[in-house]
Amino acid sequence: MYTPRRRAKKAKEAGPFRRIRLFIALCLVVFAGLGFGYIFAAYQSLPTVSNSMRPAVSSQVFDAHGRLITTLHSDQNRLPIDINKVPQNLQNAFIAAEDNRFYQHIGIDPIGIVRALFTNLTNRGIAQGGSTITQQLAKNAFLSQEQTMKRKIQEAMLALEIEQKYSKKEILEMYMNQIYFGQGAYGVETAANTYFGKHVEDLDLAEAAMIAGIPKSPNYYNPKANPKAAKARQETVLSQMEKYNFITPEEHKKASEEKLEYKSLTSNPGSKSYFIDYCIQILIDKFGPDAVYKQGLKVYTSLDPTMQKAAERAAALTPTYYTDNNKLKQPQSAIVAIDPKTGYIKAMIGGRGTDQFNRAVMAERQPGSAFKPFVYLNALEHGATPNDIVDDSPIPGSWNPQNYDRRFHGKMTYRRALTYSYNIPAIKISEKYGNSNVLKLAKKMGITTLVEDGPQSDDNSAMALGGLTHGVTPLEMASAYGTFANKGVHVKPTAIIKILDRNGNVLEDESTLEKEENKTRVMSEKEAHEMTVMLEGVIDYGTGTAASLGRPAAGKTGTTDDNKDAWFVGYTPDIVTAVWIGDDTGSHSLGEVYGGTIPAEIWKDYMSSAASDEHDREFAVPAGMERVRARAALSNNSARVADDAKKSSDTEKKDSDDKEKTDEKAESRSEETSRQPSEEARRQQEDSNNKAQ
Repeated sequence: MYTPRRRAKKAKEAGPFRRIRLFIALCLVVFAGLGFGYIFAAYQSLPTVSNSMRPAVSSQVFDAHGRLITTLHSDQNRLPIDINKVPQNLQNAFIAAEDNRFYQHIGIDPIGIVRALFTNLTNRGIAQGGSTITQQLAKNAFLSQEQTMKRKIQEAMLALEIEQKYSKKEILEMYMNQIYFGQGAYGVETAANTYFGKHVEDLDLAEAAMIAGIPKSPNYYNPKANPKAAKARQETVLSQMEKYNFITPEEHKKASEEKLEYKSLTSNPGSKSYFIDYCIQILIDKFGPDAVYKQGLKVYTSLDPTMQKAAERAAALTPTYYTDNNKLKQPQSAIVAIDPKTGYIKAMIGGRGTDQFNRAVMAERQPGSAFKPFVYLNALEHGATPNDIVDDSPIPGSWNPQNYDRRFHGKMTYRRALTYSYNIPAIKISEKYGNSNVLKLAKKMGITTLVEDGPQSDDNSAMALGGLTHGVTPLEMASAYGTFANKGVHVKPTAIIKILDRNGNVLEDESTLEKEENKTRVMSEKEAHEMTVMLEGVIDYGTGTAASLGRPAAGKTGTTDDNKDAWFVGYTPDIVTAVWIGDDTGSHSLGEVYGGTIPAEIWKDYMSSAASDEHDREFAVPAGMERVRARAALSNNSARVADDAKKSSDTEKKDSDDKEKTDEKAESRSEETSRQPSEEARRQQEDSNNKAQ
């Protein structure tokens, strides 16, 4: 029986313990309140789980054969894949390695948390995590990577919500498309491309286990950078798969012993980067940067990998005189090859180096005599023939342009004048049939840089020698010459043939074979054929003999004042190619480099490979016309010139065969330009016009 004394004694003894209990109870209430408040705050700022959790997706660029060239992305290189295309071994590998109770839990796994806690206490460190695949998806899709209590609470809340909205297969698919694998690769498809050069559906068990092991620490377990650690991690994944009965011991052993080969599905773009940049700019102009870098476009291009390799080899023939302040080799060069029938750009070299200035499409340089074919075409358009006569004699007035050799050669056919690229005949023919008409024709053939009006107009006689206000680009020159090859029809140059969205819907189809709006009839088939025969002569025995392929081909050399730019533009029945060489500054001479030397040699080297399938194919002859060999045409025309000279009492003697051979050799070596700078020629011609007015 308790007495007052005993009660007092008990109370005295219990006092300190009561206070401790009260304190603990108060702390629990406070902590519960704080915890509730913390949880409530976390809930208040919880991101919304949308019906679509698709991340930004990389766009893909393919070549003419449907092979992947590169991927385009802003910050994350990701190619999403349907779960049905993911091998079961890879799915099982992730589940075994990351969340073996994935199909049993509700988004969070109390059993897993307890197991992880016990393991971590046993190992006195963080040896195992308790996050489920769903929680990891929630973190990657909606939250930061910071290690805070708030983020962990939100992660759990989001995981529960995700499990309510999506099936397990959908969650696993989103997870495998979200996670990072190192090397800039996001998602299993990109990882398979990056490490094994395969699509994910083609991975075997050993490769699947290696891929599944990387996300734990993408940099450390990168098999290319740290193969020993990656191999150990692969073994761990395989052991887990065997433990949970996803594979047999025999399968485990075989996969462990398999020697893996690492390669990328996409190689270094190299010289293709200029073409890729050209395509990117086209895409951005049409769809905007977000679509290009985030919406998973599939871009099918015209680039032929074999022809591109041939262009790379040919471009290597460009000499190096010095290295500029930007560590770029000078002179630079550019090559563009086009299918004249379709307009498809088959190869593009935009320079030598890693700079982003694409000389094939951005460098506007003076074309020199490569512009002369437009002059002669204009004459044919106005009723002239290749056999008409022009007098290579001094031009009256204050402007005194010269031929390359400072000589005058008397009367000759238009054909011969173009073959040997004499300047005076080109000027006289351009003036006779209208300088402005030449500009209009060149514009129809794809030259967009010409100035037709105003004080800087190209409507003057210096234009006949390629003296232009802005110059031309290699792409446009190739496109323009393609009009001759395509029987007088100009086809807009095309780099991108088809564009699909991420779901496979066609956004744009630029197949020029089906799009008549991309085609323009510029000249008749007869005129195109006459121009081709004339330009065949340039290669056969004119200024472009260094470009001879030993089979039908046509082209034109071009060299500007002081040899600052050198060109060769030519074609076979199926390919037209423009080659340009020049210093980026536009102020350094190429020395003894002319259009008929290194540019012609580069063109020949490239076309010998790119046009090898054509063999001895002839240019098509229009109905009602006979096939005329360029050599024979020149001989006949030479005789006609002599006859005309006699009839007109011209005192010029007929060139002997020996002299003709000497001239041909000299003309091929010296090229075709006036020693008078084109800009100066332009100014002199303009001054002359002003005085006449």
